[in-house]
Amino acid sequence: MSRSPAPAFDGKAFVKNLSTAPGVYRMIAQDESVLYVGKAGVLKNRVSSYFNATPKSARIMTMLAQTARMEVTVTRTEAEALILENQLIKSLKPRYNVLLRDDKSYPYVLMTQEAWPRIAMHRGPRSIPARYFGPYASVGAVRDTLNLMHKLFKLRSCEDSVFRNRSRPCLQHQIGRCSAPCVGMVPARDYAESVRRAGLFLDGRSDELSDELVKSMEAASVRLDFEEAARLRDLVASIRSLQARQYVDGRAADLDVLAIAMHGAAACVLLLAFRDGRNLGTRAFFPKTNGSESAEEVLAAFVSQYYGEQVPPREIVLDRDIPDRELIEHALSSTGERRVQIKCNVRGERAGYVDLARRNAELSLAAERTSHAAQHARADALRELLSLPALPARIECFDISHTMGEATVASCVVFDAQGPVRAQYRRFNISGIEPGDDYAAMHQAIERRFRRAVEEGGVVPDVLLIDGGAGQVAQARAVLEDLGVEGVTLVGVAKGPERRPGEEELLLPDGRTVRPGAESPALQMVQQVRDEAHRFAITGHRGRRQKARNTSRLEDIAGIGPRRRANLLRHFGGLGGLKAAGIEEIARVDGINAALAERIYATLHGLDVPDTAIQDTTEPTGSARSEG
Repeated sequence: MSRSPAPAFDGKAFVKNLSTAPGVYRMIAQDESVLYVGKAGVLKNRVSSYFNATPKSARIMTMLAQTARMEVTVTRTEAEALILENQLIKSLKPRYNVLLRDDKSYPYVLMTQEAWPRIAMHRGPRSIPARYFGPYASVGAVRDTLNLMHKLFKLRSCEDSVFRNRSRPCLQHQIGRCSAPCVGMVPARDYAESVRRAGLFLDGRSDELSDELVKSMEAASVRLDFEEAARLRDLVASIRSLQARQYVDGRAADLDVLAIAMHGAAACVLLLAFRDGRNLGTRAFFPKTNGSESAEEVLAAFVSQYYGEQVPPREIVLDRDIPDRELIEHALSSTGERRVQIKCNVRGERAGYVDLARRNAELSLAAERTSHAAQHARADALRELLSLPALPARIECFDISHTMGEATVASCVVFDAQGPVRAQYRRFNISGIEPGDDYAAMHQAIERRFRRAVEEGGVVPDVLLIDGGAGQVAQARAVLEDLGVEGVTLVGVAKGPERRPGEEELLLPDGRTVRPGAESPALQMVQQVRDEAHRFAITGHRGRRQKARNTSRLEDIAGIGPRRRANLLRHFGGLGGLKAAGIEEIARVDGINAALAERIYATLHGLDVPDTAIQDTTEPTGSARSEG
């Protein structure tokens, strides 16, 4: 018995019972996917505008034709509606909303919270207990800032594993960029004060910091501590020199400049950022417009979504006016700790920055469009090579990385029509296999990825690339057949003679082996995806391996504390030298007896610890700070 089609959504009847309060509305398709999320100062008026006789764009008409029902959420104010709209767009990713598409995480300056804080660049989740300053527009801006911090405040940048085991100052101290807290060359109170002052500077409070330093300099002069006064004088001079070079409009500026360029439905928003008068560089964003051709609409969506996640500066300068500018300004001010101003039609130096941002937006969009055209040509060549009925909408590639079987990691990268989809990359830590067994590693990774897709109804790729030869491809094919996965074109990518790029062999689904050659756009597409999978696998493997080596396995041995660990690593020049040493050599190290040496050797070489080595190996009391 055939099912009768669902009745068309009656928008006019729905509007009759709507509230006149502010709120958010959602248009939902027959399959329960969300088509569009919008906000309204008066829900009844805004929603009714979709169903009156006023002419609509093709995009709106298509969206309304797919709408099966609508939902609304009433809020107290229009500003609350804007915030809720941004949250829903981010979580639901509606088909017809403008979406901020940016797969890269933002770079921050990190200052750890420990006895001797270090300062470094950070990307990714904020899982480390620390203060985070940013986000910065580019990695280059972060590096410039870190360079400045080391020159002015001499804070350490080394990892804790290095910091704990140093016995003498490093090169950074010798060139005047670190105060060497690792070997006690700076009092804890002085280092803490440098950390506090660096925090003031990074918070954009350099004027306050300069005034404080001047008072400290004068106090040092009064107590006749002329060496300290001279040091503070030089620090103040460096900060003020920096301000003089980088001030905007003669004062410490805290602003972002945004400009948009569009070509059809393709858009680029260019961000030019200043904090405390320092130019933090530019960053280009390519939002997913979903058919919108209004630059003002796209820019408004970008501003509300971007600053919904990032702390806005005091001033945001736009290259054009946007809808709901005052509302967005009010919402950003109400959610932060300071008033935010959104300006357009500026003059003077700011107008010059707007022009600079606009020209860079146009150049970035042109480069992106050229890149997309080339990407499309490569994808079409791959479609022809693999005899696919249409362009592949999703390509996945798996690669395996390890060092002689240690810390094996499998990577899965994803490409769509626009290129890499980094948010959907996955890594698999491989365990329970014979070390170095690439076939078993590939089997486990493919099985874990596709079993989840089968059980949860997840998406599967049109093309699955396997970095390897016939053996790895056979493992992948066996998994797909066992799980009943169909519609996936499986291709192996085997390295050519002497591993030369351009000479790769492709193992096609029909059993043929082809070598398209370096000039083939199809092979270039495969190489791009394969190389990204290789990079992602190596990065994961190195991280897993380094994590294991940072603990150095010495920390798991009873009786090995900070003092003995430092003695061992210093005596042998690192863990590699220690692993190469015999039991007798290990026993010669200060504080290591024969039983403990035997235990260390057995642990580092994966041997059973002899019963004779299990005895009292208590670490001598005392601080290891003097030994690094």
